Amino acid sequence: MKGPLFYSKILLFGEYGIIKDSKGLSIPYNFFKGALKVADDLDQEAKDSNQNLRNFAKYLAEIQEQGVVKFDLQKLQEDIDAGMHFDSSIPQGYGVGSSGALVAAIYDKYAEDKITVLENLTRDKLLKLKEIFGLMESFFHGSSSGLDPLNSYLSLPILIHSKDNIEPAGIPSQSTEHKKGAVFLLDSGIVGETAPMVSIFMENMKQEGFRNMLKDQFVKYTDACVDDFLKGDVKSLFSNIKQLSHVVLDNFKPMIPKQFHTLWKNGIETNDYYLKLCGSGGGGYILGFTQDFEKAQASLKDYKLEVVYNF
Repeated sequence: MKGPLFYSKILLFGEYGIIKDSKGLSIPYNFFKGALKVADDLDQEAKDSNQNLRNFAKYLAEIQEQGVVKFDLQKLQEDIDAGMHFDSSIPQGYGVGSSGALVAAIYDKYAEDKITVLENLTRDKLLKLKEIFGLMESFFHGSSSGLDPLNSYLSLPILIHSKDNIEPAGIPSQSTEHKKGAVFLLDSGIVGETAPMVSIFMENMKQEGFRNMLKDQFVKYTDACVDDFLKGDVKSLFSNIKQLSHVVLDNFKPMIPKQFHTLWKNGIETNDYYLKLCGSGGGGYILGFTQDFEKAQASLKDYKLEVVYNF
């Protein structure tokens, strides 16, 4: 038995900002995917996943008592006992939503009265799903907005206006002819942990200067980037991304692995590319934007780059 596929996601804009009601834009990324699978003969990775699901099932029984969502826990337990695991190519700790895809897969298979992708997705239904997914994913992160699983479950770009206002978004279709610009992922080669990064951020939020910077600079440029991207205004987008990249380098240093500080600065100074956090940072992927991918490739020749979107 193998269940339907759930994809990874990329939060193009809004990391950290969405905690404080900035806009955000999240897109599915089909390069990585995962599915629930039942097998008798499990390798070590599948055994670990099976054990993880066992612990997750206990947690789901606890949150079910809150009355927000109901699962067929008996069926889930039977499948886990039969060797169910999450067979996934999504790297963990890379900011592309590995736990989100797992949460989406479990909800899809075991939730009762589930909200399906095929029905008319009103704002209320989207917020309800986001709330359920946030509760479920908190098992992995300590606290979750529920956006990663939502993206994975719907396989649609999602525009975040604020915590309580989200909608599926139409993004400009990718042009492949003569287009040099790209959004890309740069592999830092380091696994990032979400929880410690979020706690550094929360600690910083206690300082008035940091809060002001977030509101006056980080959220301002993030919102502008989202608007430019959706409108397809590439010129304005790159001017705002440059500013955003600068703000992140100046104020989110702990979230950028040390060996990438110079690379980050180099992009801003040469304009060959601009880097930003992908997810909570601390490792995993770093997101890059460039108006000339060949130029960016030459500047970043020592690193593995994956194109996510073409301008």
